[in-house]
Amino acid sequence: MAGDAFSLGLGAVIGRLYDPAMLSTLLTFRAHRWMAGGAALAVLAAGTPAYADIAAVTPRAETPPLHDDEAGGNADADDPAIWRDAADPGRSLVVATAKEGGLRVYDLDARLVQSIPAPAAPGPGDAPGRFNNVDLVNGLRAGARRADVAVTSDRGHDRLRIYRIDPSRPGGPLTDVTDPAAPRVFSADQGEVNEQATAYGLATWTDRRTGRSYALVSRRSRTAIALLELKGTSAGTVTYRKVRSISLPASFRLPDGKTWTPCGEPGELPQVEGMVVDPANGTLYAGQEDVGLWRVRADLTGAPRLVDRVGEYGVPGTYDPATEECAPGADPGFGGERLAADVEGLTLLTERGGDGYVLASSQGDDTFAAYDREPDDGNEYEGGFRVTASATVDGVQECDGAAALNAPLGPRYPRGLLVVQDGDDTPGDREATGFKFVDLGTVLAALDD
Repeated sequence: MAGDAFSLGLGAVIGRLYDPAMLSTLLTFRAHRWMAGGAALAVLAAGTPAYADIAAVTPRAETPPLHDDEAGGNADADDPAIWRDAADPGRSLVVATAKEGGLRVYDLDARLVQSIPAPAAPGPGDAPGRFNNVDLVNGLRAGARRADVAVTSDRGHDRLRIYRIDPSRPGGPLTDVTDPAAPRVFSADQGEVNEQATAYGLATWTDRRTGRSYALVSRRSRTAIALLELKGTSAGTVTYRKVRSISLPASFRLPDGKTWTPCGEPGELPQVEGMVVDPANGTLYAGQEDVGLWRVRADLTGAPRLVDRVGEYGVPGTYDPATEECAPGADPGFGGERLAADVEGLTLLTERGGDGYVLASSQGDDTFAAYDREPDDGNEYEGGFRVTASATVDGVQECDGAAALNAPLGPRYPRGLLVVQDGDDTPGDREATGFKFVDLGTVLAALDD
């Protein structure tokens, strides 16, 4: 399997990436995955990693904080997408998910333009709507017109929701155009929906050969990815139909002959969330959170290939139901050196002539890894960066989602824009999340340096 060359042990990774003084600090996995133990896996430190070869960029703006509590409407920032207004690039918008808080739309100053609630629960005891990931489709036909739309995965209802984008519309640029009869993505009935093995990660793709548009949707707590064709109706709404699906591996044969399955709650498999499609060659990149970065044809034909592994690849773990955490065992040294679990937000940074990068959020060490977008060249690692605090805006930690657009966006971002989710928005006396806006020119300079 591709990726066998990424065999640097995680202990060596930490030795390369962190100051010796930091190694005296007890290092642990994120609480939702791992707990400190006698053979604790060294991934995170209570401080900033001292990268010798990773650049730092700073954000220019940040959105108002979101709070995942009752007072905050259970809003939790997750995934952004950037819509470019071709008629007036300075009026471009960022559409972002806030889970149970629904959708948020921001202008290029990171100011709130529109807030759309997630749908209510269909009945007592059922889950409410929960918007996980979002992506865009340009020029989708619905009825007698074509329009740009935002497509989001509603994890709570196991459906997609589609919103037409019209910046001149009174009341806000987004209008819900989801066909009321749009089917569930994975579940057969509401009982299965309530088990929440539902629509999770999402990426859109328009096949340049046929002009047809699709959404690729992953399944929470499973390894499945479904290809859904987006279809306009005569009523001007949008629905979808499942074309096919695949499942990535849940267990892996290691070089020492042993079989490894990432540790997790009983019954849960290593899921995919972050996804992006390169439209130039129809390649889907998918981040299996505890495993690594995959690529496969976007039409889901052909065999998936593992581009890179997380440093924790192959490390055994024992789930403790009392703490709902995994205690790691000894590191066998089969992991990669560029990503620390979870692999999260993926985005495509395009350049002229087919150059550019696939960017992946390495959530475990608060960095971003950049890979060459050419699969024929093996998607080689090209460098990395982290988003650190400026004089007025804090840095980015535990990033879930990201979106890049390499196109002029008016006087604010003439070199393009990178938007990243911040999983620990500070300062403040309440836990908060949000989105940071970064001048894409600084990112390109850092990667090309």
